[in-house]
Amino acid sequence: MSNDDAHLLIVDDDERIRGLLQKFLMRSGFLVSTARDAAHARRILAGLEFDMIVLDVMMPGEDGMSLCRDLRQTITTPIMLLTAKGGTDDRITGLEAGADDYLPKPFEPKELLLRINAILRRVPAAEPSVVLPKVLNMGPVRYDIERGEMWHGDQLVRLTATESQLMRIFSGCPGQSVTRTKLVEELSRSGGQTQERAVDVQITRLRRKIEVDPKQPRYLQTVRGAGYMLAPE
Repeated sequence: MSNDDAHLLIVDDDERIRGLLQKFLMRSGFLVSTARDAAHARRILAGLEFDMIVLDVMMPGEDGMSLCRDLRQTITTPIMLLTAKGGTDDRITGLEAGADDYLPKPFEPKELLLRINAILRRVPAAEPSVVLPKVLNMGPVRYDIERGEMWHGDQLVRLTATESQLMRIFSGCPGQSVTRTKLVEELSRSGGQTQERAVDVQITRLRRKIEVDPKQPRYLQTVRGAGYMLAPE
């Protein structure tokens, strides 16, 4: 991967350091975005994909170590940690959290550049992306992914906020099982305190709007020991 192809995300609460790193790495040929803290980084990552994340450990609120550990649950993007703590135990903790590299502060910008290039050279070429359908068909019911709308024939099916969230989750990975734990996490991001039993109840209600026979679901299936799966036609 060449520098011109790589998009980096710099996450650091120090505005001066963010600016210096952004200018240096852009002069080195990278496309660079910045975030001021973990929450800001999450919002950016929700809408953009990056080739690498350069993440400061010591930040107010959620620290970089916690953010790294959480991101590793969902993405494989290379992550480099920057920190004033350079002890062996700290480096081990960072690598155990899922970081690909760990650079103690202060550091020479050229060393950062060399480490970034070394990591990007190890990243395998991306495989052709899978194009997801825009509409999922489930018998007489269809779900428009872009609009977030469910239709039964020419009748719009009214979905609750939670049902809409569930459909967005399932439509992002049709034919793949999603664990109850993952559903709880995703639904709780909106601020509620969702529990696994509540997820089961919401699935039952959603089936009534999708299935011809909700007691014998064909499209919103239970995967024993793995959670639930949306299996459109």
